[in-house]
Formats: sequence, structure tokens, C-alpha cells
Amino acid sequence: MERRIDPAVAGRGAQSADVPTRFGLATREADSDWRDHMEALDGPPVKLRTEVIEERSKTILSFNRSPDIFFDRSINAYRGCEHGCVYCFARPTHVYQDLSPGLDFETKLFAKPNAANLLRETLAKPRYSPKPIAMGTNTDPYQPIEGRYRITREVLKVCLEARHPVTITTKSNRVLADLDLIEELARHRLVAVAISVTSLDPKLSGKLEPRAASPLKRLAALGKLAEAGIPTHCSIAPVIPAITDQFMEEIVERAAALKVASAGWIPLRLPHEVAPLFREWLSVHFPERGDKVMSIVRSIRDGRDNDPGFFSRLNPTGVWADLFRARFRVACKRAGIGKGKFELDCTQFRPPEVGGQMRLL
Repeated sequence: MERRIDPAVAGRGAQSADVPTRFGLATREADSDWRDHMEALDGPPVKLRTEVIEERSKTILSFNRSPDIFFDRSINAYRGCEHGCVYCFARPTHVYQDLSPGLDFETKLFAKPNAANLLRETLAKPRYSPKPIAMGTNTDPYQPIEGRYRITREVLKVCLEARHPVTITTKSNRVLADLDLIEELARHRLVAVAISVTSLDPKLSGKLEPRAASPLKRLAALGKLAEAGIPTHCSIAPVIPAITDQFMEEIVERAAALKVASAGWIPLRLPHEVAPLFREWLSVHFPERGDKVMSIVRSIRDGRDNDPGFFSRLNPTGVWADLFRARFRVACKRAGIGKGKFELDCTQFRPPEVGGQMRLL
């Protein structure tokens, strides 16, 4: 794989803001002569800043019928994610905003300040039937802008009031800011928390997921959650062949030492525009092994960059996939850590109050 000549985009995962062509959007192309001319006049390019647009959604619960995932409903309080994980399978969703799945996904964010009120209205509907709500399935509920907006915290308050079960997946230790609510939810068997740890090398993580918490901070957060009696899960996701798979055993070992209840791994997925973004990232940071990485990826995806099929997308095949599976199984056995399966209680659900109306019973 040839090394990309342009310098890396500092502090960001994606290395470009190309707009995909599958929806007929106008393409963008940087003109080198114009860029050189502007740099000569004004100096180097201005550092990319994060923009946040507040949107007033009409609904907040998203329902799915996917047969190979454990939840049928989810909440995403934000669109886009400042963590900037280059491998994020949610990047293509930014195309629906006529934006780039690359740099736009991590710099042009959307927040939903009315998320908690919408959830309250939804849960109060007479025909609503409770099942665990998944948070963090598309974009991280504890990405940096949560520190300002606190939308996730307000959603958790509604879940606690309604005694509604919820699962949380994040790459941030910011989840500890809501430990008081999460502990109370856990006392009622209403919550489980998964934290994704991809590597144990902070420099590598700084390239892969530049604005996520460091690996050590994520592990420390897992330990504090487990110590507080909260059902915790360490997700080694994604496992990137020849880049992060070397850390699999040690992550399992450290999670077990912290009394984390379970661990799991998810192979790298490269849907739609994520594949070219990831290839570009490899050409910037790992050109000497990029071809090897993609060769292994294709070998576990039946010769393709990505397999979108139900069940098979999370269950790669081939020699390399079998090797990863065996390594993970042996690591868990040695560490004494199990698989993640948390039973949350839906029987305590009670519709929340809406508009100040007092509960009659």
C-alpha cells in the first residue's frame, strides 16, 4: 500500500471529507494549487473545530427487526461522534444529512436537547410495552459534547423514574459522571454497561480513536463500575487484524482482574464508505502493512471488504477468524471471565408522568 503524501489530519480519525456518490451528492475535491496559494498567503490551514447543531426531533426511540442483535429499540441523543473512531460503522449515516462520513461525521455534530421529553411522552403512551433500550449503538452517548449538553443523563433520569431497563455502550470514562443514577438503576436490575477497549497502546488509540478516552481510563472506569456492583462488560471492539489483535489476551486479563463480569469481541466491519476511509487511514499511518491488514479482512469476509448479511456480519469465517475465536476463548478461560448475558427486569415498568400530571396509582 502506497503512503499518502499529504500529512495526517491532526487530532482526527478520518483523513478526508469526501462525500459518497451512491446518493448522487455533489462531490468535493481539494485543489492543490489553490491550497498552496492560500497557505502562502494566510499560513497553514485553520485547525478543524467541532460544530454542534441542535435539532428538534419528533421521535427518539428507533426500532429495528435485526435478528442478530440483542435489542429491538435504541436511543441516539447525538448524530455524529467527536471520538472520531476511523472504523466506526455508523459513519455512513451522516450521508443522510448530505454530509461526509469522514471529517464531517466527527466535526459537524447534531444534538437532540428534547430527547428526554420525547422519551417520557413515548413511555407514557397506553400501548407502550417495555423492553431494554440500548444507548450507544450508533454514536457514543458519552462523547465530549455530553459534558455540556447532559442529554444522556436526562434520559437516564426518565428511565429511572419509569423503572425502564437500559443498556449503555461507550468508549468514555465520562460514564462515571452518572454513577449515581447508574447505581440506582442497577439496584433495580435495570442497567448494564459495556465499555469498548480496542488496544492498550495510547499512541495507537490516539490515531484510531483520537478523541476517545485513553485505554487505561476506560479500564479504570470498568473497574469502578464493577466495584459499585453494576453489571459490566468489556467489549474488545473492533478487533483489527495486524493492528489491534495483539492486545486481545491482555485486555481480557486486565478486565478479569478488575472483576468485570464478562467480555466479548467483535471483528472489524467496513460498510459502505467506511472501507475507503479505513484504507486511507492505513495509507497514512500504516502503509507498510496496509495490504496485509486488508488481505486478512477480506479473508474473513468471504473475499470482500465487508459482509452485510445478518448473522454472518458478526461471525466471520476462515482461518484467521477461527484463530481469533480460539485465542479469545483460551484467554477467557485462563482469566476466568464469562460471556456477556445480563437479564434486566421489565416487570417494574411504570409509565412516567407527563406535563405535571400526577400518577393516580
